Amino acid sequence: MPTYTAPTKDMAFLMHDVLKAHESDIPGYAELDPSFTSAVLEEAGKLASEVLTPLNVVGDHEGCRLENGVVYTPTGFKQAFEQMKEGGWPGLDMPEEFGGQNMPVLLGTAVGEMFSAANQAFTMYQGLTHGAASAILAHGTDEQKATYLPRMVSCEWTGTMNLTEPHCGTDLGLMRTKAEPQEDGSYRISGQKIFISAGDHDMSENVIHLVLAKIPGGPEGIKGVSLFIVPKFNVNADGSTGSRNGVSVGNIEKKMGIHGNSTCVMNYDAATGYLLGDMHKGMRAMFTMMNEARLGVAMQGMAQAEAAYQNAVDYAKDRLQGRDVTGAKNPDGPADPLIVHPDIRRSLMDQKSFVEGGRAFLYWGAQLIDAAHRAKDTDADGLVSLLTPVLKGFLTDQGYDMTVLAQQIYGGHGYIEEHGMSQFTRDARIAMIYEGANGVQALDLVGRKLAQDGGKHVMAFFDLVKDFCKENSEVEGMAEFTEPLKSASKHLQTAGMYFMQNGMKNPNHALAGSYDFMHLFGHVCVGLMWARMARAALDALANGTDDAAFYETKLTTARYYMVRRLPACAMHLARIESGADPVMALAAEAF
Repeated sequence: MPTYTAPTKDMAFLMHDVLKAHESDIPGYAELDPSFTSAVLEEAGKLASEVLTPLNVVGDHEGCRLENGVVYTPTGFKQAFEQMKEGGWPGLDMPEEFGGQNMPVLLGTAVGEMFSAANQAFTMYQGLTHGAASAILAHGTDEQKATYLPRMVSCEWTGTMNLTEPHCGTDLGLMRTKAEPQEDGSYRISGQKIFISAGDHDMSENVIHLVLAKIPGGPEGIKGVSLFIVPKFNVNADGSTGSRNGVSVGNIEKKMGIHGNSTCVMNYDAATGYLLGDMHKGMRAMFTMMNEARLGVAMQGMAQAEAAYQNAVDYAKDRLQGRDVTGAKNPDGPADPLIVHPDIRRSLMDQKSFVEGGRAFLYWGAQLIDAAHRAKDTDADGLVSLLTPVLKGFLTDQGYDMTVLAQQIYGGHGYIEEHGMSQFTRDARIAMIYEGANGVQALDLVGRKLAQDGGKHVMAFFDLVKDFCKENSEVEGMAEFTEPLKSASKHLQTAGMYFMQNGMKNPNHALAGSYDFMHLFGHVCVGLMWARMARAALDALANGTDDAAFYETKLTTARYYMVRRLPACAMHLARIESGADPVMALAAEAF
């Protein structure tokens, strides 16, 4: 059975050596001193490795079941959920007034990574609740907040998001779910939603659904969509659960992965709902949840890669196969371990450099969110808005690829279920699809985010890279990191210029290159993170440390990313500059 050990040392390195959280003036960051964060991460790590990891394969094998209208989660999930609630983990970064601990998103992201790596399907129950609670916090009335948030922050009640319908996925303007206004100010919600993660289960007393629907007589298309709070059980005036609402589970989807999460078809039959936010402004309210969810999904992609990588390393060190061509490394045994072979090392280095670089990118994004929300930093808000599709698209695409590489280390043993490696690949696959498929993320990046506020935020990113390289130009040992980063950033700028010069004439020139642009951008971001990590490692070695091996390993891995991974930027630029003609040349009938 696969194992997982929380990489708390690497997390602490990022928080304190690279991001210097405890030195930041962001409100709440003063609490993030190394001793405090270490204690939190260690406790979360124990829960992840000792409780959630053993249940991962259980959830995969058993799945969820629907019996007489009741959804049952896999063996052990309910007990683990109680432990999660007792520890206060679901409300770690939620407001104190509603029962949370008001910790920064940065710390919540690190903890969430551990839980997701240990058991993605399980962690989705509380993750979706967090997102739904955030939407109510941002757009709800005082009464709605008082009614729902305390119980959702504690996960006594859980939450969902209901967007997709059988006939419409990304194009939500086509939805048919109706919301009929009632005299008491409530609405009657009728329609069907599909692919609803954690749609129903036996681990909470109530499920609070956030449902997109159209009020009759409103504007056509997406402009006529509103968001509603629809509880599974109606809530009484004293806050207790009352009668069953007109909400039922039609089916549990049979899926490629995340079997332990109940992905449901939800039927709404004149269910009582309450408007959340402004009428016909449902997407604005839902995007509060979706933007948070996209960062959470980015985390899932990286976390599955981390868990798969850990197991691949163990197998490569243990499995004897062949001899090192430069001379036997295990002369007393029948063969050498897999890890001596260059191609195995190449695969493991690809995984290691992605996981550690991706984690840095993710944590930087979390820090930008904290700066935007806690310090009201509008520049940070604009930058993280720009980077959100890159985080989601790049980290999930690459994360999936890395789980495949980890599975490949096992050869045929990775394909059979005995070692459990296929689960990482199957679970990681959904992250590329939900919360906006990655092709849509790329279109959002190129079609909307680049030009946002007159291109201010992408120019700020280029200046950030430029300033970092300039500041480190005279630092001994940094040239091997800053020079490749400068080159990659120039490739990204050139791609942006290509879109500006050609996209206006023919939008397909930009759209055909959007996916490559997203990956090019992702590589530059991770390259920047590796350059920052290299600088932190050089500083630690120069200042004296009792763990030189850790920092030397960081430098070696950073060098690998710069010479083996970052050159992909040139390939992505070449594809972008080929334009739309090779992509659109075939008539539809020729496919």
